[in-house]
Amino acid sequence: MTTNEELLGIDPWPFMPVFARPKVVFHRGRGSELWDVDGKRYLDFLGGLAVISLGHANPVITEAIAQQAATLLHVSNLWSNDVAIGAAQDLDALLLEATGRAGQVFFCNSGAEANEAALKLARKHGGRGRHSVVSAYGSFHGRTLATLAATGQPAKHEPFFPMPDGFRHVAYGDAGALDTAVDGSVAAVLLETVQGEGGVNVPDADFLRAARRICDERGALLMIDEVQTGLGRTGRWFGFQHAGIVPDVVTMAKALGNGFPVGAVWAPIEVAAAFEVGDHGSTYSATAIAAAVVRAVLAEMRRLDAPALAASQGAYLTAALRALDGVASVRGQGLLLAAELEPGIASADVNARCLELGLVANAVTPTAMRFAPPLTVSTDEIDEAVAILAKALNR
Repeated sequence: MTTNEELLGIDPWPFMPVFARPKVVFHRGRGSELWDVDGKRYLDFLGGLAVISLGHANPVITEAIAQQAATLLHVSNLWSNDVAIGAAQDLDALLLEATGRAGQVFFCNSGAEANEAALKLARKHGGRGRHSVVSAYGSFHGRTLATLAATGQPAKHEPFFPMPDGFRHVAYGDAGALDTAVDGSVAAVLLETVQGEGGVNVPDADFLRAARRICDERGALLMIDEVQTGLGRTGRWFGFQHAGIVPDVVTMAKALGNGFPVGAVWAPIEVAAAFEVGDHGSTYSATAIAAAVVRAVLAEMRRLDAPALAASQGAYLTAALRALDGVASVRGQGLLLAAELEPGIASADVNARCLELGLVANAVTPTAMRFAPPLTVSTDEIDEAVAILAKALNR
């Protein structure tokens, strides 16, 4: 078998240079474990960036893919397929339980595409002259030009000026600033319930409730980006449930496919009605193979009670992290957590040492480590991971 050293030494590197050259090449996974091409074992406490919520090589998902691949992969959107209809119904049923509103679904291939569709829906719903979208500094909504413009990280905008217009940003958690920003030109407010890429930042629930009130008062849509937080990750099916609010649009991806590329945007029927035939589309929207995965993921998450798993294991991991020397505080919800390190400790150094010791995590800020393991992670695996982190911190 080709080794890590041989693969990482390939010159020229075959990929466009939008990602840093990796330190490890992985070959297989099982549950919360990964093995690289050299056969070394790792604990995966990043879950493919909160994607692998049901674990690597989950047999239920594997079987769904195999069966569908032998039945039907794809037909164009000139028609539909029975699996896609079932997947849309399953997802809408989950949102109906969470919101009390019956809705409609558009399937796509990623979180960025889900947010792109949401932005187009907001503009169509708002009408000419009411096209602006307000989002938060520190947010992350995708890498397409429109979703990048919505992302509240100016440094990421710089190489691609001029950015699309119609986007403005306010401080995350500042209800007063949001109140000022939402005027008659604003079609929607787009917010994450926890800023994952921004550092696992959790606002006061009153901020999200204020956003709902402001949107109601001004006639703007409240769009919630649940790409990283949705489908059980925070200890509820959706992050917005912690604040007791009902959004007008919800975007999802990541855990929806447990590693298979799929995203979705959901809106109540009366909001989705702003779209007409031809307003949006995607070649692979609701393609049969992706729809089969969605159905299997949602069914398995219901069977396991994914939110309860995230809540219990998240509480266990939080307590274990807080007990470590070198950890100043822990923030987040469920199994989307960040450990803020003591002053003087660089997260990049700790993260590099963790990888050497067999723990996959993420230095989400210069001073914080992010953890988003599969929701099926065991307490023994949490204990092992925390012991590795302790060694990395001591080093």
